[in-house]
Amino acid sequence: MFVPLHLSGMFQRIKSYLPKSLYGRAALILVLPVVFLQLIVSVVFVQRHFEGVTQQMAESVVSEITLIGDALEAKDLSEAQRLGRLLHIDVERYDEDRFTFQDRRRFYDFSGLVVRRILMSDTAVQGVDLPDDAWVHVNLWVKGDNFLLSFRRTKVSASNPHQLIVNMLVFGALFTIIAFIYLRNQLRPIKRLAKAADAFGRGHSIPYRPTGAIEVRSAGLAFLDMRARIERHIEQRTMILSGVSHDLRTPLTRLKLGLSMLEDEDREPLERDVEDMRRLLDEFLSFARDQNQDNGLAEQIDVNLLLDTIVQDAQRGGISVTFNPCPNSRTVYIRSASVRRALENLINNAVRYGDRAEVSAMLSDRSLIINIEDNGPGIPKLKRAEALKPFVRLDPSRNQNQGTGVGLGLSIAADIARSTGGGLRLLDSQRMGGLLVELKIGI
Repeated sequence: MFVPLHLSGMFQRIKSYLPKSLYGRAALILVLPVVFLQLIVSVVFVQRHFEGVTQQMAESVVSEITLIGDALEAKDLSEAQRLGRLLHIDVERYDEDRFTFQDRRRFYDFSGLVVRRILMSDTAVQGVDLPDDAWVHVNLWVKGDNFLLSFRRTKVSASNPHQLIVNMLVFGALFTIIAFIYLRNQLRPIKRLAKAADAFGRGHSIPYRPTGAIEVRSAGLAFLDMRARIERHIEQRTMILSGVSHDLRTPLTRLKLGLSMLEDEDREPLERDVEDMRRLLDEFLSFARDQNQDNGLAEQIDVNLLLDTIVQDAQRGGISVTFNPCPNSRTVYIRSASVRRALENLINNAVRYGDRAEVSAMLSDRSLIINIEDNGPGIPKLKRAEALKPFVRLDPSRNQNQGTGVGLGLSIAADIARSTGGGLRLLDSQRMGGLLVELKIGI
């Protein structure tokens, strides 16, 4: 269906003010019908019922005013006053010194509209004053004389019309609160399911038992089945890779023993090849372990202490790397083993293609951002997305004379960051001229 652009823009603006959470939207769905139902009932019932009652009562008062007016036409003020006392209407000759008549009505006095309209239908009535909810004053003109008729407002208006609205508001609020409590209990299993799914996506397997409505239970059972299949698949793959590792290490060992019996000039190149095969095999297994998301348990640790320890360990290994402490360092809850592994991969990758590297960190309420900069050749922007894929080596853009690799360093670090709810970005280092790797760890 075609929607005009101005209407589409209006819908988008309205949508931006609507609740984003399921609980908020469900509450809105619950509250709106209750509010609109109360408004409709109030308008229809109050308007028809109380307006009709007011009209009947006002017409009755018109008859009484007519009766008093007939007595006044007979020039019998005392008889008119006697009738007024019987009808609970004060009758007196209009005296401007005692009373200043004002033809007034409060703007929110809607029943006053009906009262004025009915009372003014009597041609002898010159004005109706509705100063408050207590009294009504009528200016009656009879044979050249003005008379003031005063009576209680309850003679022409239904008493306590606000009670209906008060009852509707009180009981509407009460039942809405009860519905909110029930709604919260119905949405709680969905939130528990979302929490379990989010934790599994971060590498944690927290206890979860499907509860709630049939549909929520079905979704929970489907999640448990999916989680079990994924864990079983990862376990089987890890066992296969472990078996492959064991099977390959044995012939590699035999090769090393056989090569040790050769002459030096024939042995050394072949031993380097065997060593490269062993190292590549270790990297494959390391990548498989990281894909398994088995990166240790989360623990409370100071950010600067963790990063400084990692950098110092790298320096003892002969790597040229420095650390700029985080200015707002504090204790955070993270998996230090996974952060160490990711950072070590990135530091090794930086010094492999540059002379030195620098590590710095920034801390926010929800994430730890670690920057690793080098003075190497960097990576062109168009190839950065490809560089994050496993087993990708960008030979034209990186210096391969500093050691061989299989293109897993960035991929391992990116997988670790994503497992915590963070990510990894490749940028240009404005300060060192090489590559800046931004590692974002969720906390």
